[in-house]
Amino acid sequence: MKALVCKQFGPLDDLTIEDWPIPVPGPGKVTIRIKAASLNFPDALTVQGLYQVKPQTPFVPGAEFAGVIHAVGEGVTNVKVGDRVISAGRGGFAEYAEAEARLLMPIPPSMSFEQAAAFVLTYATSYHALKDVGDLQPGETLLVLGAAGGVGTTAIQLAKLMGANVIAAASTDEKLALCKSLGADHCVNYSNADWRDQVTAIVGKKGVEMVYDAVGGPYSEPAIRSLGWRGRFLVVGFAAGDIPKIPLNLALLKERQILGVYWGDSTVVNPKGHLANMQQLAAWFESGKLAPSITETVTLEGTKDALKRLSSRKAMGKIVVKL
Repeated sequence: MKALVCKQFGPLDDLTIEDWPIPVPGPGKVTIRIKAASLNFPDALTVQGLYQVKPQTPFVPGAEFAGVIHAVGEGVTNVKVGDRVISAGRGGFAEYAEAEARLLMPIPPSMSFEQAAAFVLTYATSYHALKDVGDLQPGETLLVLGAAGGVGTTAIQLAKLMGANVIAAASTDEKLALCKSLGADHCVNYSNADWRDQVTAIVGKKGVEMVYDAVGGPYSEPAIRSLGWRGRFLVVGFAAGDIPKIPLNLALLKERQILGVYWGDSTVVNPKGHLANMQQLAAWFESGKLAPSITETVTLEGTKDALKRLSSRKAMGKIVVKL
C-alpha cells in the first residue's frame, strides 16, 4: 500500500510517500481500509518530534481517519468486516491502518467518509473542554482564540448550541468571515494591536466568562486579562509555537482559573463520559445542528504541503485527505 512515512523526526519536507506493508490486526485490533483522513495540528508536531507523545520511527502519521473494516483480530466482537467506522489513533495517511477495536465509532448513516474523518478529534476536544472542563453555561460569553482553525471552528458551533455568546478571534478578515458564517456573535482580528480593547468594547468591564485558547504565544496573556471575576481560561494548544509564561498574579486577581484540556487522556480516565459526549455529538450531527467545516480536500500526494500550510497557520477549518 501507499503511505506517507516519517522516517525520523524533523522537518515536514522530509516526509515521503512509500510502499508500506498492510498491517495485520493483532488481538483486539482491526485493519481499516481508509477512505478519508483529516489533518490536525498535533500531526505536524508529532512529525517534528515536538508533541508530548513520540512514536517509534519510522511511522505513518495521521491521527484521525475513517473507512471500512478490512480485517479483524482475535477477540474482536464489537465490529465486523465491512462496517463503516471512525478511528482516532495513528497511521491515517495511508491506504490501510491498524486501530484499537474498542476505540472505534460507527459512522452515522447520513455522514460521509470525509465528514467522518473530520469529526472526532476536534469536536470531542472542544465539547470536553467546554462542557467537562470549563462548565460553559447558557448566556455566558466565550472568547475563542484561533477561532478559524480545526478546534476553533468546532468550539464556535458547540458554544452556540450550548447557549453561549461567542467572540471569535483570528488573524485575518478571511478567517473571521468563516467564523461569522459558523455563528460567531462578534469577531476580533488579533493581528491588530488593540484587539483586547475591541473585546472590552464588546463585553464591558465585566469581562468574558471563558477563554478557549488553542494558540498560545503572545495572545494568551491579553486573553487572560480579558477574563472577569472567576473567569475560566482553557489551555487547549499552542498553534503559535511558543508556550506562554503567564504571571500567576493574573490568576489571583479576580480569582481566575487556568484549566488544562487533554482530551486523549480524559477518554481513558472517564470512558463513560466520553461515550456520552460522542453520542451527543452524533445526535447533533444527525439532526443537522452541526457539521465539520471542511475547507479543502487533498490527495495523499498533497498531504505534506497541506501539513506545512496547517503548521504555518495558513489553513482554515479542516483539511481532509481523500483516499
